[in-house]
Amino acid sequence: MSTGVIIVLIVIVVGVVAAAAALAPRARGAMGGSGLKRRFGPEYDRTVARHDGDTKAAERELGERVQQHGSLREQPLEPAAREQYQARWAAAQELFVDSPRQALTDVDQLLGEVAGARGFPGVEEYDKQFDALSVHHADHVHGYRRVHRVVQSRTNGAQESQAGTEEMREAMLEARALFDDLISADDGGGRGNGSSRTGRHAFGSFNRQAVKGS
Repeated sequence: MSTGVIIVLIVIVVGVVAAAAALAPRARGAMGGSGLKRRFGPEYDRTVARHDGDTKAAERELGERVQQHGSLREQPLEPAAREQYQARWAAAQELFVDSPRQALTDVDQLLGEVAGARGFPGVEEYDKQFDALSVHHADHVHGYRRVHRVVQSRTNGAQESQAGTEEMREAMLEARALFDDLISADDGGGRGNGSSRTGRHAFGSFNRQAVKGS
């Protein structure tokens, strides 16, 4: 290879590196700062808090989530599968009055399965699944986190206190918003159809029943 060719190759490599360096800040700016705040909402604040106020570290993590999962395409649910999922949620909701921890265990499994059916990483990869959900359902994903934490936490075998039952009730209420998102997202948002209205009515009923049973 001649010296001239080598020089040309070096110039090309240097030019590519320089261009990448120039574009990198723009890419970070597009995904960082106010852009990430708008995309992630409350999840942005929770991530900053988890990094002890280190905004750069939080934005780096959130940016990586977008990079890894932003192109994910959610798959539609078959009507029969949607009805089955709704029936399982209703069963868990009824179970909560007598066995709140088991009800949350069922909900945790259900959310993971529905997310997997919609095209997110499988339930066996909770961390990846949660990250992907946070990119596409940031407003409601925290309910899933709360439910999962309760299920994963170790208990001493004692009966749950009033405060513990209330915490589980709130976690399940918050998780319902994500569940509704996942089963109705392919219906144009599902905000105005009959199924969504039925879900909200049942949701209020659960709220009252849970208070009576706690």
